Amino acid sequence: MTNNQTVKLPFYRRLVGHFLTITKHKIKVTQLCFQMGLYKQGILHDLSKYSPVEFCAGVRYWQGDRSPIDKEKEILGYSYGWLHHKGHNMHHWEYWMDRSREGIIFHEAPKHVVKEMICDRVAACMIYQKDRYTDKSALIYFEHSNDKELMNQKTAALIRKYLTWIAEDGLKKGINRIRQD
Repeated sequence: MTNNQTVKLPFYRRLVGHFLTITKHKIKVTQLCFQMGLYKQGILHDLSKYSPVEFCAGVRYWQGDRSPIDKEKEILGYSYGWLHHKGHNMHHWEYWMDRSREGIIFHEAPKHVVKEMICDRVAACMIYQKDRYTDKSALIYFEHSNDKELMNQKTAALIRKYLTWIAEDGLKKGINRIRQD
């Protein structure tokens, strides 16, 4: 596949598929955020995915079983949609990276933002894994990614703690514990 090629599905299928995927994800995150008492964050979550830069890339690289961002990165080596998304959404740990004369700084994300990160990760696992999802899915994904080595270590520890609560206690009890923390 060259840089100019898209995923080999009909345009209409990719358009509808991507719209439904991001909308299902947004609704699921909103529900989880509301359960945590994060009403404003739930309403505003991922609205940038409907912006032209993110939406068009999402349609072009949509496959249905994983993020189109990953496919775009495979083809181009980067993702315009991802660069826009992480720069406009505090619930991604990459938003909290900055540079200074000393190098890259990984700032600690505020607790209410980490709680939204949890909702986002759990919802993404539910949407992409479908019937393979378990309450351990988001923790397993986190532990197998290299994100935890790159992000602020206090943020990583809090994410791990919250995902462990969900894995061990189940989603409903885990969310209640996180809400109270």
